[in-house]
Amino acid sequence: MKKIMNEKLTITTSNPVRARFYEYPRFTYPWHFHSEYEIIYVEKGKGDCLVGDSIIAYSKGDLILFGSELPHSMQSPPDNGEESDNEEKSELKVKGVNIQFEKDFMHYSISQYSQFIPIRNLLEDACRGIKFTITRSGKIIKLLKQIPSAKGADQIILLLSLLQMMAISNHKKYLTTSHYTPSPSIMRNERMEKVIAYLNKHYTESIGLDEIASYTAMNPTAFCRYFKENTGKTFKEYVLDMRIGYACKLLNSSMMNISQISATCGFESPVHFNRIFKRLTGMTPTFYREQME
Repeated sequence: MKKIMNEKLTITTSNPVRARFYEYPRFTYPWHFHSEYEIIYVEKGKGDCLVGDSIIAYSKGDLILFGSELPHSMQSPPDNGEESDNEEKSELKVKGVNIQFEKDFMHYSISQYSQFIPIRNLLEDACRGIKFTITRSGKIIKLLKQIPSAKGADQIILLLSLLQMMAISNHKKYLTTSHYTPSPSIMRNERMEKVIAYLNKHYTESIGLDEIASYTAMNPTAFCRYFKENTGKTFKEYVLDMRIGYACKLLNSSMMNISQISATCGFESPVHFNRIFKRLTGMTPTFYREQME
């Protein structure tokens, strides 16, 4: 896992919104997170977006909402350096609108007033990251481009209008797996970061407690207590959540059968996989796949 940066934005309760146009030769900002929400509109460009436990492609016309504390990084395609011609370098250019707003933006109104229920649900769901395809939605694009230059209450009103449009959109897709839960305390803890980095690579394998505890220089008993204090879950629960999250992704995006998915995700047998999947999701893997079709 790449080193993650805790980005500090110049946003305060008295100045809760930061909106701007961007135009770069390519995206270069590293893997990071921040407490504020972030909206990125891609007017030009394409590449991959690292978000939470997933990698998704982005392209012209995409609008992406990142929730508070959600790790992410926009990645441009590789640059071949001096060998690249002007046309190829032009293709790598990125352009669009970036909007960031504080975690508690209009918190009382959004949490209390029924008129804001769609926006409240949208911001709650943003913890998984959401991509909207708005290529043909001229109304949203026009509104987006007004926000950076708007002042005072006009900017707030425009942002609320944008959030309402996003909330009722039928063209959206969640970016992380269904079991992904951002854990800011982990992101800021170097010792836990080593553990999570190891798990991200090996969670589908059999991992012994002695082996994983060695990353924290603790005995297994102390490690289990430490792990639960930092994640809110036991080590076993955390690994099972990761495996089920990966299984959900495979059920939704691959042609693998249940037995193949069970083995790929690290379960000892299809029977064990089915039992754990139903316990954690409330449905069997087969029914889950049918619902996603």
